[in-house]
Amino acid sequence: MIGGTNRPTATLDDTCGLERPTPGAIEPHRIASTYSRIKPYIRVTPVAGIDGADFGLSGVGLFLKLEQLQYAGSFKTRGAFANLLMRPIPEAGVVAASGGNHGAAVAYAAMRLGVPAKIFVPEVSSPAKVRRIRDYGADLVITGQRYSDALAASQAWATESRALPVHAFDQLETLLGQGTVGLEFEAQAQDLDTVLVAVGGGGLIGGIAAHFAGRIRVIGVEPEGAPTLTEALRAGKPVDAQAGSIAADSLAPRRVGSLMFPIAQDHVDRVVLVDDASIRQAQETLWAMLRVVAEPGGAAALAALIRGVYRPEPDERVGVVISGGNTTAVDFGN
Repeated sequence: MIGGTNRPTATLDDTCGLERPTPGAIEPHRIASTYSRIKPYIRVTPVAGIDGADFGLSGVGLFLKLEQLQYAGSFKTRGAFANLLMRPIPEAGVVAASGGNHGAAVAYAAMRLGVPAKIFVPEVSSPAKVRRIRDYGADLVITGQRYSDALAASQAWATESRALPVHAFDQLETLLGQGTVGLEFEAQAQDLDTVLVAVGGGGLIGGIAAHFAGRIRVIGVEPEGAPTLTEALRAGKPVDAQAGSIAADSLAPRRVGSLMFPIAQDHVDRVVLVDDASIRQAQETLWAMLRVVAEPGGAAALAALIRGVYRPEPDERVGVVISGGNTTAVDFGN
């Protein structure tokens, strides 16, 4: 087992390390326990309160959870640390497949804890994300066209090397870690009525929905070109969906995870779709209004308000998760 000087001793509880736990294992009290475990290694990201009138929503209170300011540039760092702190790590270290953000998060967590990491990403990964992974010292492999290709390669490597696979969304510890976004958000912006969350594989919305457990309305937001949760809910189970969008490197894994799906069935109010033009407009709006830089997937939840596919009621308090900011979209040359 790896036990470098930077790595604390982890005490495993009865759910840690299970590859396919029951959905009941992803409960609010376990998310709170996970938060205590990972808090020394993550940032408490800020919340920006803005007037809904700026979006033509008079009387609506908007609260943006700026998770793009998290270490490694996205919420994924929470799930990465949850895995590395709550599961036994073999000498071979860890391996992950990613569209980019999860890979950067695992690479960062591994660097902090002194653990070897091998990261597989597809060719659609943005240069900003590839650069982050390399900067954190992980062994990077770029392979295949989509996330599913990188995942297959990572699984083969895990079998060969016996490294610990850290799944981007379909792993208990990943969901528990991402659920801490909801826990933190609720403490910072009290009396929320609704939270809008972008959906890729479903780790973020699954964790957040498990934390709120129906106390707050949770709305999923997906690109029209990657309706993974939409198709799963229609079919009654995770199924393959098309995987194309300007947010393909973060919101297009083909299908949602099996662990989050029953949580979504129970606690996600609905899922809405946004087009790429609305996502781009949301990126531009964040920069113009708040000087916030978000990648396409990170801005997708806000696009639901901009496009009007989610219309809040008067006096509604709406939270929006800005989930990632690993992009080279802003030109600072001038």
